[in-house]
Amino acid sequence: MSATKAKTKLSIQPLEDRVVIMPDDEGETMRGGLYIPDTAKEKPTQGEIVAVGPGRFEKGERIPMDLKVGDKVLYGKYSGTNITVDGEEVVIVKATDILAKLG
Repeated sequence: MSATKAKTKLSIQPLEDRVVIMPDDEGETMRGGLYIPDTAKEKPTQGEIVAVGPGRFEKGERIPMDLKVGDKVLYGKYSGTNITVDGEEVVIVKATDILAKLG
């Protein structure tokens, strides 16, 4: 039985072509009987979009986003900025750092 996070409404609105991603958690891993501490685990590279900016301006017109809240995405390993909002750890990335939509 696995615990899942309850979806919460975060009080954050990204600007321009930025999105807020809730990274997928990687459970504690045992390899060869060794415990891998959080500091040694690889950073997640996929997650669910929880907030989307309105899009960037180009030549005076707003370019709409191809992404929406609820999309599962892959993003670059070292992309974005990790922050804590309303007690939840999230990543803010530019849309250009999103590599692909899943599903």
